Amino acid sequence: MSTSILAASFEADSKRGAALFREQMCISCHSVGGEGGRTAPDLSRRIDRNYTPAGIASLMWNHGPLMWAAIEKKGVTMPQMSESQAADLFAYFYSAHYFERPGEAQRGKALFASKGCSGCHAIGAGAATIGPAVATWSALTDPMVLIQRMWEHAPEMKKAMEARHVPWPELTSQDMADLLVYLQNLPETRNATLAFEVPSPEGGEALFHSKGCANCHTNQRAFENLLGDSTLTDVAAAMWNHAPLMFKNPESAPKPLTAPETRQILSYVWARQFFSTKGDAARGKKVFESQKCASCHNAPTGAPQLDRGTGPYSAVRMVSILWKHGPAMEQHMQQKSISWPRLSPNDMANVIAYLNTR
Repeated sequence: MSTSILAASFEADSKRGAALFREQMCISCHSVGGEGGRTAPDLSRRIDRNYTPAGIASLMWNHGPLMWAAIEKKGVTMPQMSESQAADLFAYFYSAHYFERPGEAQRGKALFASKGCSGCHAIGAGAATIGPAVATWSALTDPMVLIQRMWEHAPEMKKAMEARHVPWPELTSQDMADLLVYLQNLPETRNATLAFEVPSPEGGEALFHSKGCANCHTNQRAFENLLGDSTLTDVAAAMWNHAPLMFKNPESAPKPLTAPETRQILSYVWARQFFSTKGDAARGKKVFESQKCASCHNAPTGAPQLDRGTGPYSAVRMVSILWKHGPAMEQHMQQKSISWPRLSPNDMANVIAYLNTR
């Protein structure tokens, strides 16, 4: 089985995505977090536990004809979307927690005790504990701040645990999500406003190198190979689990990061790995042929030849193609009595992998 991964990095910005969502009149049908139209799904509500860029691309692809019919009925101008604009939309949906794993407070409460967190951190302020009380954690409102705080305090926490003969607790991304839901909904913290943005990663790549991240994370250990389709909670869990190893040797340990630097690096890392969809090219070729894509794109019909000459394919590129060419594609397919292709998230990932081999 062959798997294809090509880096497809974009300078995605959730603020630009929010503005685009309104400018392109998506908000007339869709809502995000309850704000907007009611005739189409709320795009901040997860569809399933394994939602990925390929997942949202497949959902938009499958619903394309219905969306175009609704747009025409409303008399709204058909959106035209570039790849960079599609990436901004993905960042906006992500900032609305669309891609994050759902957590469960009861599991989080049990983990807070079983993993030894309660031995160092009290819930309410004023208690005499080794670490700061949960009620004072500003990191609970923003995953990027959470990662920066974990990174900043990891060496200190490691020393405290060693002094108490407590092993470093391993956390899965589900554990991290459960802990966050529990801690965000305590009486002492539940009124805090969740504020999360994915800013443009401008300058992130330079920091990635100057702070020493690139010393380890290159080639097979590059983030697009290690973390494909991962959320920031996944990244936080991975950094937590590897902190003892990363800080084992003070001379080669990564350099400290400020909160703004963390945002820049994480935005760069997130975009680089999040849009690098993993798929099976051989299976993608079968989907491409069985869905009759080849009858137009591999034949002299006027449809463009699909290859990676203009850059790697990605979920973002597929969404851009859908909005730029979808209505014309549907009309052409109707003339040839071909049904609009329906693609599962796996189908979409595999087709992307196949297109990147052409």
